[in-house]
Amino acid sequence: MTKDIDPRDRKNIKVGAKVAIILKKDQRSGRLTEGKVQEILTNSSFHPHGIKVRLEDGQVGRVKVIFEE
Repeated sequence: MTKDIDPRDRKNIKVGAKVAIILKKDQRSGRLTEGKVQEILTNSSFHPHGIKVRLEDGQVGRVKVIFEE
């Protein structure tokens, strides 16, 4: 896990990257879900709550952590 890669910046997220996202249903608990990025859904270059992505298993959420490969 790395803290120096900003998950709010779209340029830091690539398809196939291992990330931890927060699902809409888990926003209150803060529970993170890990997976690999299938598609980047946020079009803007920056989002204050994290870039929204779809994981390979189909789950959609905002990136909170980007893992170094």
